[in-house]
Amino acid sequence: MDHHKSPREERDIKIFDALTGDSKTVKTVNKTAEEWVEQLDDEQYRVARKKGTERAFTGKYWDYKTDGVYSCVCCGTHLFQSQAKFDSGTGWPSFWEPVAEDNIDTEDDNSYFVHRTEVLCRRCGAHLGHVFEDGPPPTGLRYCINSVSLNFIENKAKEG
Repeated sequence: MDHHKSPREERDIKIFDALTGDSKTVKTVNKTAEEWVEQLDDEQYRVARKKGTERAFTGKYWDYKTDGVYSCVCCGTHLFQSQAKFDSGTGWPSFWEPVAEDNIDTEDDNSYFVHRTEVLCRRCGAHLGHVFEDGPPPTGLRYCINSVSLNFIENKAKEG
């Protein structure tokens, strides 16, 4: 059981702040499983920390259309903007690009007898979902993300 597993090694990383448009240096977020259990609800923990998947068409953001920024439920890192969101028909929030490559990591995922590319929050290592090469232009990518791994920050600015 990894309940007392040590957290990842802390280090400085550069991430992009989608609200200010600036990159900044921050420390990685490193918590024990016990600390994550205290911070997250059961479903958030199962998906974000244990690499689970929420059921299609059940997540809060799969059909969400408000303008703003999607951030990591675990550490608040900005991950995706609503301008890059599209309806993939899959039942999960789908984006054609992250706010910045600096804010995410990817890893090979060979679970369930299929090869996929897992998407993780770079700052805390949270499981976000997977990226596929069947998305729309301009990238041709589809970041298929679990709603439960996200929070949303509404863009309150009014255009002139």
